[in-house]
Amino acid sequence: MTKIVRIGNKLIGDNHPCFIIAEIGINHNGSVDNAKKLIQIAFDQGCDAVKFQKRTIEDVYSESELKAPRQSVFGETNGDLKRGLEFSYEEYKEIDTFCSKLGILWFASSWDKKSVDFLEKFNVCAHKIPSACICDIELLEHIKKTNKPILISTGMSTIDEINRAIGVIGLDNTIIYHCTSTYPTSNQEINLNFILELKKRYSCPIGYSGHEKGILPSTISVVLGANSVERHITLDRTMWGSDQAASLEPLGLQKLVRDIRNVKIFLGDGIKKVYNSELPIKQKLRRN
Repeated sequence: MTKIVRIGNKLIGDNHPCFIIAEIGINHNGSVDNAKKLIQIAFDQGCDAVKFQKRTIEDVYSESELKAPRQSVFGETNGDLKRGLEFSYEEYKEIDTFCSKLGILWFASSWDKKSVDFLEKFNVCAHKIPSACICDIELLEHIKKTNKPILISTGMSTIDEINRAIGVIGLDNTIIYHCTSTYPTSNQEINLNFILELKKRYSCPIGYSGHEKGILPSTISVVLGANSVERHITLDRTMWGSDQAASLEPLGLQKLVRDIRNVKIFLGDGIKKVYNSELPIKQKLRRN
């Protein structure tokens, strides 16, 4: 029996509606106004939650990485870029208030222990472990101590690495996401059938974190049993930023949510029947 995970007032698992996450990530480009616009779009299109990314820059990156040359709208070094994309406590407080007024859940991917503690100040509904951190056992243990639902992505990971992570966080309050960590992901590397393998191996909800262009693979993931779908969203794919090209614009998000919500209707109950709408057609066309 697959376990059920509750995030806020949402139940995630088999026989429950797909939990749709709009990944804002760093596509706000350091602007709270952009973040609010993206939150509003996610809410308007019927998403269940929005997600950000949180890093303590000096803990995640070495001094040499931060000093490395990298031209951006924030300056000339990698450190200028990374710091420019981080929101302060006051900015997250503004985001928290905005989400509360709308009635949409929010949380973030934590890249270090201090970021977990930072997010806990807002009593976030869940914590996400990004694919890049699946092997950081200390971080996993720290997140486990919050007793919040844990969402974990599996990009760049082997089965052994996934098993090791699950050994730390357990399955009782966990959602595992199939993921390929390329932006955008080529069709040949989406590998949706791995969702079936995850569902066979682990008695917890299974999700899909997609980075492909378009919406078809994300919709198919739900047909294959994904209990949750996470997609990056953007105001405009041509905006500056590394994740914009693998993100959905408002119209794309609208279509994705529509199609995901229709999947269970399309699949039906699997029982063959003659529908009332067919009866006049049957009477007209059927030959004895």
